[in-house]
Amino acid sequence: MRIRALTGRLYFHDEPKSTKQVVISVKGGHPMVTHVRDLRGVIEREKAAIGVLISIQEPTHPMRSEAASAGFYEAPWGRKYARLQLLTVAELLAGKTVDFPRENVTFKKAPKASEPAGRN
Repeated sequence: MRIRALTGRLYFHDEPKSTKQVVISVKGGHPMVTHVRDLRGVIEREKAAIGVLISIQEPTHPMRSEAASAGFYEAPWGRKYARLQLLTVAELLAGKTVDFPRENVTFKKAPKASEPAGRN
């Protein structure tokens, strides 16, 4: 029986009226390069901007190479984000986070209010 590689999703907006997603896969036990390849397929199938593989153990060199070969997602303002990211539970507990666009472009910022006349 094949287990789906998709465990969760995050959503973001990097341009108005355009929702993008980050797909997340969590693997227990010994992670393998096939898990990275499976997630890459899920990224393409789901048309996701970024994919993240979270594991308990450190990723192997072949896993890192496969993730690096996925390239980058480039936000409209020019910042690049690794298209396939590998994180361990230890890194997450130490404060590392998924690297994805967090700028809010959904709403226009309201102009700053000025002080009413005659007020000191």
